[in-house]
Amino acid sequence: MSQEQQTIDLQQYEGTLQLLKHAVEGLDGEQLKRKPAPDKWSVTEVLSHLTDHNIVTTFRIRQIISEEEPKLPPFDQDPWVSRTRANESDIADIFAVYQALLTYNALLLRRIAADDFNRTGINVRGKSVSLAELLKAYVDHVHVHLGQIDRIKQAVI
Repeated sequence: MSQEQQTIDLQQYEGTLQLLKHAVEGLDGEQLKRKPAPDKWSVTEVLSHLTDHNIVTTFRIRQIISEEEPKLPPFDQDPWVSRTRANESDIADIFAVYQALLTYNALLLRRIAADDFNRTGINVRGKSVSLAELLKAYVDHVHVHLGQIDRIKQAVI
């Protein structure tokens, strides 16, 4: 992976917070917590999930950089959202944690060697995943949830 490509990927990763903030701009607290159906997530829960996913990604990044072919941990997103009572979270707190994770990871990702982006771990499906692929998958995951946020907004507002 070239240094130029690495920079683009980091900018996309770091830019996810602004995309999420833009997606919820103008929503009040009640709208953020309203669910389209009892078994569906609210916008707050989606944002909490993405922060949880960023926590897991933070760990996976360090595993890939530091270990030889580590087994990357899975997580079961629905209990993480429901059992942590994510819908009771304050959006400002969620964004503060998300920002801290972005900053912490970006500091690390800027100081590692370009070759480290080719290091790999093994995902739950047994597939080898490079650090570069992990970061791209995270950004893609955020984009999937941006679509979900748009659908929730249409359903509840």
